[in-house]
Amino acid sequence: MMGSKQRARARMEASGVPLIPGGDARTFFEASETARRVGYPVLVKATDGGGGKGMRLVQNEAELGPALERTRSEAKSAFGSDAVYIEKAIENARHVEIQVLGDQHGKLVSLFERDCSIQRRHQKVIEETPCPALSPETLAQMAEVSVRGAAAIGYFSAGTFEFLLAPDGNFYFLEMNTRLQVEHPITELVTGLDLVKEMLLIADEKPLSFEQASRRGAAIEVRLYAEDPATGFLPSPGRIGLLRPASGPGVRDDSGIYEGAQVSAKYDPLLSKLSVWGEDRGQALARMRRALGEYAIGGIRTNLAFLARVLRHSDFAAGNYDIGFISKNLAELLAQPAVDDDRRWLLSAAAAAAARIRDDAKPSVAAPSAASETQPSAWLRAQRSSLKW
Repeated sequence: MMGSKQRARARMEASGVPLIPGGDARTFFEASETARRVGYPVLVKATDGGGGKGMRLVQNEAELGPALERTRSEAKSAFGSDAVYIEKAIENARHVEIQVLGDQHGKLVSLFERDCSIQRRHQKVIEETPCPALSPETLAQMAEVSVRGAAAIGYFSAGTFEFLLAPDGNFYFLEMNTRLQVEHPITELVTGLDLVKEMLLIADEKPLSFEQASRRGAAIEVRLYAEDPATGFLPSPGRIGLLRPASGPGVRDDSGIYEGAQVSAKYDPLLSKLSVWGEDRGQALARMRRALGEYAIGGIRTNLAFLARVLRHSDFAAGNYDIGFISKNLAELLAQPAVDDDRRWLLSAAAAAAARIRDDAKPSVAAPSAASETQPSAWLRAQRSSLKW
């Protein structure tokens, strides 16, 4: 029922969930009529879309025809259907979602919100909870609407209701994701719940063991991608030659990468979900900045430095951002930090020392002897000698 965004809109509207003004766009004339009714700017969206694909912002009627054509083509390629519809574009909005969890006995609860407004091309990059701009009253309304919407379709397991939060405080339903979200770790960090465990228990027809979860502290997640911001965020496939993940108090790194792993260009470039928890947002920000400074990946390009610049931006630090934050500040976020003359010599010396250490560590190339072919490798001998029996 929720896989099609148009069906989801109709179902949620019948349940009293507030919707973004919009309508059908089966033909150009129907799309034009819908856009004029709701008012430009509008978004052309794939009916069966997701993950930020199949979306085009249209500022006026002259852009509508080409946007329809491109969105239909992308939707057909990505989702197997070229069906699209139109929504009013809510300017300067935040993307806020509510995590819900329900069992097969009719019990549904809300597990608070996540702010997913830091996006690039409609794809989430950074998420945090609590949302810095959400009042307790609006949160309570969003939670109530989400639980009511899930109950209306008889939903159980973990699911997420996504909303746009307008500057005036009104919020509008976008879609429901009937699955576990990439950003679920930050909900786990602030609630102490294991959502995957809960989903398995629910699938086994067990009832929820709590009435309503409590929340403690703040959490932030960043998506570490194998992409090069300096080249327009092009994918950066290759072999990971060095991996030093961040660690320490309040740091969680969900990844499937390792030294020697080959990053393919055929799949999503997501390498890791790096999350932190803190007693409050200030501590969480400090921990994430430290973690990004410690995380090291060699052999491929990543967005580590880009993420660090976002976290250090004054507007992000103040919680003053919306879904257009990256596009509005892109030039500043891509700029390389200046190095003063006093530090330039130190960095040059460090680079030279690192190159010397690397060269000294390279094994000498020699023809193997008959004896060496029967002996353990130098690496294995070194490992054995370090063992404490």
